[in-house]
Amino acid sequence: MTDLPADNTLDYQLRAYDYVLPEERIAQNPVVPRDHAKLLVIDSSITHQHSHFYQLGSWLRPGDLIVLNDTKVIPARLFGRKVSGGAAEVLLIEPLDGERWLALVRPGRRIQPGTEVLFSDEAEVPLLKAVVLSRDEPTGGRIVQLVPVVDGTVDALIHRLGQVPLPPYITQSESLPEQYQTVYAQREGAIAAPTAGLHFTETLLTQLTEKGIQTVKITLHVGIGTFRPVEATDIKTHEMHEERIEVSAETVEKIRETKANGGRIITVGTTSTRALEGAFAACGKLQAYSGRTDLFIYPGYQWQVIDGLITNFHLPGSSLLMMVSALIGRERLMAIYEDAIAQDYRFYSFGDAMLILPEATINRVA
Repeated sequence: MTDLPADNTLDYQLRAYDYVLPEERIAQNPVVPRDHAKLLVIDSSITHQHSHFYQLGSWLRPGDLIVLNDTKVIPARLFGRKVSGGAAEVLLIEPLDGERWLALVRPGRRIQPGTEVLFSDEAEVPLLKAVVLSRDEPTGGRIVQLVPVVDGTVDALIHRLGQVPLPPYITQSESLPEQYQTVYAQREGAIAAPTAGLHFTETLLTQLTEKGIQTVKITLHVGIGTFRPVEATDIKTHEMHEERIEVSAETVEKIRETKANGGRIITVGTTSTRALEGAFAACGKLQAYSGRTDLFIYPGYQWQVIDGLITNFHLPGSSLLMMVSALIGRERLMAIYEDAIAQDYRFYSFGDAMLILPEATINRVA
């Protein structure tokens, strides 16, 4: 852990969100069954306890509402060869219009506008072509047009040729593609899973319902905004990339009903959190919203909707770490991370989870 003086101004300095994680603590494979991951429970302003995810229901109350992100990861990673020669990788980030996509490419310096990349099947028969149209300066990516070389739709060919993209720190995984999807994933569009939700099983969801703990869904298609590292020394100057969100009228009504009855809104993951708080920020109140958010949540943020959070352990210096710090305080979070490392918790996407239950509910949604 970085040795820094106790000073609230550090909440806005990137260096204050650094910590040392032994490489063996980075989970390379998910726990089986999913809900047998460890669960670190922050149940008061001064204490935390150790549990397991299948015991989640014992930490929640009848009348609480769990908010799930139903986005589904697409097989967005395409490996091909440039028509001019040489291997190329295209990571599809977001559909634009027609057959145009925002994408990241590798090797970036050698894939300039005008470059054509062919993607082939195992028999090396070209099926799909990407034509690089222009650079996208905000992301450092490219705008590409996907063109079928054979009969078939672009979507069908992406699913035939593409691979589900795992984060770069997962280098020795034996996981199956379905293990990097939540059991309730429905709406395709993400380049990464909302990983806090990977711990849920159908059995656990049924048990929660039987206890009187309900669930609702929002959609945030996880994109480059969630994972872009914070590089600004003063984090207040960091700008998030926009991500697509959808919060339905049904979900809004259920949240209002839960609040009115004294229940808590427990979001599953930073993505669900960002969707609800982002919808509030976009509209000035919580209402049905379909659009985009670039909301960056860090210490000092005034919470409007959520009362608790289920989340995994996040990378040093990440916007996700800063969001969680906004809920329980940076100094406390970093101390909890230190204890989690000492207790052999597994970190990042396939790792263990935290349940954060602040003592007072927020109840700001009217």
